[in-house]
Amino acid sequence: MMKIMMACILVISLALAGCAGMSSTQQRTLSGGAMGAAGGAVIGAIAGNAAMGAAIGGAAGLAGGYLYDKSKQSQEQSYQRGYQQGKQGY
Repeated sequence: MMKIMMACILVISLALAGCAGMSSTQQRTLSGGAMGAAGGAVIGAIAGNAAMGAAIGGAAGLAGGYLYDKSKQSQEQSYQRGYQQGKQGY
């Protein structure tokens, strides 16, 4: 179990270190996938199949990271529209 945890920490560290120079969408998608894979591997190890858990967790994390990024982009666009409308009012 300790080896799996150390491997997960290593994978997450390398993934986050490799995020320099990426767009926010790429960063959030990759980070979500890495965190999902790590969580899935831990749960899968407890259930008896770490590889399957990592694959399922990684896919879910990728989707979650992508959807989170789209939500954040929508919020930023709404903020910018409101900011521009507020500037025009003065």
